[in-house]
Amino acid sequence: MKASAASTAQEAGDKVNTKKSWPLWKKLAIVGIILIIVIPLAVGLGVGLSKNKGGDDDDSSGGDDQDDSGSDNDTPGDDTNRTSIWQPEVGAAWQIILLKPIEISDDGKVTPDVDIYDIDLYDNDESTFSALHKAGKKVICYFSAGSWENWRDDKDDFKEADLGDELDGWPDERWLNVSSPAARTIIKKRIEYAAEKGCDAIDPDNVDGFQNENGLDLTSDDAISFVKFLADTAASFNMSTGLKNAGDIIPDVISDVHFSVNEQCVEYAECETFAEFIENDKPVFHIEYPEGTPNKVSSKDSSEICSQKGKAAGTEDFSTVIKTMDLNGWVQYCDGKKYTTDVDA
Repeated sequence: MKASAASTAQEAGDKVNTKKSWPLWKKLAIVGIILIIVIPLAVGLGVGLSKNKGGDDDDSSGGDDQDDSGSDNDTPGDDTNRTSIWQPEVGAAWQIILLKPIEISDDGKVTPDVDIYDIDLYDNDESTFSALHKAGKKVICYFSAGSWENWRDDKDDFKEADLGDELDGWPDERWLNVSSPAARTIIKKRIEYAAEKGCDAIDPDNVDGFQNENGLDLTSDDAISFVKFLADTAASFNMSTGLKNAGDIIPDVISDVHFSVNEQCVEYAECETFAEFIENDKPVFHIEYPEGTPNKVSSKDSSEICSQKGKAAGTEDFSTVIKTMDLNGWVQYCDGKKYTTDVDA
């Protein structure tokens, strides 16, 4: 097109040059015609080139985006839809199952129909996380952050010097030196794995080693630093973080975490300590393990757990569940309703 325009201009110019005897008005007319022809051609050519250049950029950008996407998929967490950190609502209904992987029915439904499921990070595969999300559920991923477990695939990655005493009642676990850079590197990988699987939040257990005989001289400062490390790492993947028990450090980490997961505050008459979460518009996911579970919990015990007075003082707006100690699929709520979530046999 550009060559044609130039040729036309040249020919017209030649005519102008050879016919010198033409009147001025004819010369001007010819020049005007040339301009009428050349300018649209030049503009059109420029636009076309611009569009082609833009198209190339789009294709290149699109290709780059595709490449970036492929690269990002290699980075944990980027294959999910987390665009911001999820803050659970106070009073949200939930279910927690850690004993076995849960099963989702063929129609995608899960029982009970509650907002949130807290499940084991390792025992459940990615299809379970995907199915829960499709069912409109949020997924909290449980893993032990403050203890070494002798059945985990990464158990040999820990240094013996970072392992303390056995957890009371859990002979296959030992307290972990949560200040150790080597130990934190391993725990960071667990959080990255949680992001990769599609967790909305993490429920890191055993951060309260300082409140137990741990064999490592752990302190509350160690725990505070560790919880902040966990929360910061999770936040880098747009996941929220819960504080598991550890009531003594709530004032120091309340601004870093997004919810509490508390066990047995009624049994130990310490629920008012955890009510600070409610005061900060953050939920308390509360578990009690009374005698008689499943299905034989006395009305006296269930009433006391849900009474919001006496040993249960401070539990207003808590998200309370009554569970078996092994945290299987059975659950009872304070309205008296009981459900059993299907799990692998």
